[in-house]
Amino acid sequence: MTGKFNNLNLMTALQPIYSLAHKRVVGHEALVRIKEEGGVPVSPAILFDQERSAIETIQLDRLCRFIHIHNYRIINKSINWLFLNISPITISSGRKTFGSYFRELLEFHDFPTHRIVIEVVEHPTSENDRLMETVAYFKELGCLIAIDDFGAGHSNFDRIWTLRPDIVKLDRSFMVRSSRNPEIRQILSGIVTLLHQAGSLVLMEGIETRDQAMIAIESDVDFVQGFFFGRPFTNLQQPPQEFDGLNHLLADFKREFHCSETESRQRIQTHRTLFEMAISKLKAGSDISAACTDMLSTLEVVRCYCIDTDGIQIGQTLVSSMYNAMKDKRFKPLEDASSADWFRRHYLRRAIYHPDQLQVTRPYLSITGAHMCVTLSMKFTCPDGDCILCCDLKA
Repeated sequence: MTGKFNNLNLMTALQPIYSLAHKRVVGHEALVRIKEEGGVPVSPAILFDQERSAIETIQLDRLCRFIHIHNYRIINKSINWLFLNISPITISSGRKTFGSYFRELLEFHDFPTHRIVIEVVEHPTSENDRLMETVAYFKELGCLIAIDDFGAGHSNFDRIWTLRPDIVKLDRSFMVRSSRNPEIRQILSGIVTLLHQAGSLVLMEGIETRDQAMIAIESDVDFVQGFFFGRPFTNLQQPPQEFDGLNHLLADFKREFHCSETESRQRIQTHRTLFEMAISKLKAGSDISAACTDMLSTLEVVRCYCIDTDGIQIGQTLVSSMYNAMKDKRFKPLEDASSADWFRRHYLRRAIYHPDQLQVTRPYLSITGAHMCVTLSMKFTCPDGDCILCCDLKA
């Protein structure tokens, strides 16, 4: 089925969405392809960027949804999701304006509401009350809600907490920046973790290369979408073959992860010997300065310090001479950590509850130097009682 609007022919194009864990298509995003009367393709921007009345915009929005839902029944995937974009004008018009149209549309096509994912794109003029009202309407119908283009424009964590979406689609800018900047690549997984903790599944869109696909896998997103996995298609009677490279991508990820872990363990093992030697000296009654001399002479060691079982630092921090010469004076107020309370640090709590076992952190930002580091820690008993030795390595 095609639709007609202002002498333009509208047709459905579907782009597959894959679950990385399931290694298969779990849904499609419905897009619009437009042709003039003579069959000449027209950019969607020609249609959607034109100024028109709110009523015309809602009519266009309804027409697109009608043809998408009608056409999606052709796809022989009776459980997969259909992702539908809703116009910001429709959203800002509120529930009273669009009424029961969508419910009746689904009933007419006998299309289950739980297979619909409504993509909400915020707009500078979006009214918060109307937005929440619209989201509530679709949730009441039984649809899933997705925040589209998260991280661009007006989408932010406040919207995540307010709207409680089922799925968050990360804006493609995340992927572009992550592929150019290793630091942003590391941060991306933290953003995904926060979204998971907020109760949302995460979809990365705009993936165009193998490297970007690997970034998505590393960051622990749930779903992926983009030209690399499948371009939008309009021949719904004969959909293209599904992407068959996920097994290879995941195998490559596992291999790279194992290599990275092996290198990390080898690196830590080099410092572990010196760290355990320092522990032995402290157990025998040496002071921290004498016990950590050898460790502080190595290139990667930044600082050493002791903490009691309440998390309070004992004495000053010992800093390697090499790092001392490289310190950033802008963070001078944070250098003196004597009596600092580190109990909130997860590595300390693990050390407290697992005595005589070496604890090793993932890279994190050190507050005392504003740089990334990895911390070794271990609880032990010395002549003065129980304490924890900590050693920060450059990440």
